[in-house]
Amino acid sequence: MTPNYDRIPETALTWHRQGKGAALATVIETWGSAPRPVGSQLVISGEGDMEGSVSGGCVEGAVVIEAIDCLEGGTATVLEFGVADEQAFAVGLACGGRIRVLVEPVGRVIPVEMLEALVDARAGREQVAYVVNPDSGARRLVTGQGDALEAEIAERFRTDKSGFEGDWFIDIHNPPLRMAIVGAVHIAQALVPMARLAGYDPVVIDPRPAFGAEARFPGETLMEDWPDEALAAYGLDPRTAVVTLTHDPKLDDPAIRAALASDCFYLGCLGSTRTHAKRVERLTEAGFSADQIARIHGPVGLDIGAQGPAEIAISIMAEITSRLRKA
Repeated sequence: MTPNYDRIPETALTWHRQGKGAALATVIETWGSAPRPVGSQLVISGEGDMEGSVSGGCVEGAVVIEAIDCLEGGTATVLEFGVADEQAFAVGLACGGRIRVLVEPVGRVIPVEMLEALVDARAGREQVAYVVNPDSGARRLVTGQGDALEAEIAERFRTDKSGFEGDWFIDIHNPPLRMAIVGAVHIAQALVPMARLAGYDPVVIDPRPAFGAEARFPGETLMEDWPDEALAAYGLDPRTAVVTLTHDPKLDDPAIRAALASDCFYLGCLGSTRTHAKRVERLTEAGFSADQIARIHGPVGLDIGAQGPAEIAISIMAEITSRLRKA
């Protein structure tokens, strides 16, 4: 699990089960230079413990007080704060803004069963949306098809953005981002730390022990299985990027075929234009359609004139980011 993946719902459930009480505070709207984006959360216990942030420090104290009142009264509330210029400056902003925060106690407002289902879905890397009407208090979880806001929720899953659709606030819970890197080569040594900085949990796959050695990737997750077997065990989903770097068809092709059969959001393959053309021929002969093959970003990375492993890794990370955020 990535270091920057929040554990706010999980903490709320734990505190509730411990008898401390818990209230979830969620940023539901922002205007101007708001300190934290929509969907940011803070959990508060009945004892005043807190984890997370809704404002970077500007209004947390006031939210905690209101949350404890909500826990005692068993009611939800919507708070609105104007972040004054001097407060904004204190947290590194150039100007002020406004935020609206929904505070919901666990148990008497958010059903415990609903929070448990949310936590279970997150643990299973399942996309889940918490949908709530702050005015009526109606709320539900959406994990699949058939919801009235299905199309809107699907788009918000894709863009990873919480927000309002009419009267309904949609709080998006996407699984952490992951990156499967096939080929423990020099580019991978540069790409792994970049991926971590960008919020990905990377794994390096290479059946060659001399390449996938702990000394070359200290502290990282290494898989020595054949790439298609490793990817099958790893599990590919819409929050996973796959990058092949070996240029060896015996290693890259099984990984590419596995990725094309999945719904991973990005597949990039190292190699020249000529190498990629031969790759396309092999995949076509193997029965893959032109649309499937078109999913491959090859040669991998944005064309920025990159030279050397570090610059190539930068170009790959930039292309993955573009695919994730602008697709």
